[in-house]
Amino acid sequence: MVRFFLRIAVFLGSSAIGLLAAAWLVSGVSLSALGFLTAVAIFTVAQAILSPFFVKLASRYASAFLGGIGLLSTFVALLLASLLSTGLSIRGVGSWIAATVVVWLVTALATVLLPALVLRDNKAEKPPAT
Repeated sequence: MVRFFLRIAVFLGSSAIGLLAAAWLVSGVSLSALGFLTAVAIFTVAQAILSPFFVKLASRYASAFLGGIGLLSTFVALLLASLLSTGLSIRGVGSWIAATVVVWLVTALATVLLPALVLRDNKAEKPPAT
């Protein structure tokens, strides 16, 4: 059960890092302090629901598109987060494309790297068994 909550924290953290990176790197993306948590929650839930759905559709009907599923689900999750919260605003087609790529890349990296930091085995801290 603890691992389940840690995984949720990793997904929320990677989403937050991805959205912050997009706001920092892409000129047309802005985050409001008040709505940031709402935007992160909406984005995370949308990603969790949409990714498996799009993978299933693509594997059934268009397996050549499986590589782009992450980008597609990231775009739709960004769209939902910007529509359903006041915390995320993206202006301009170029900003939408750049934000999608940045958030997809950063969340993918963070999803791989954060568990290594959060869920790592602390063998060095444990005393040796006698």
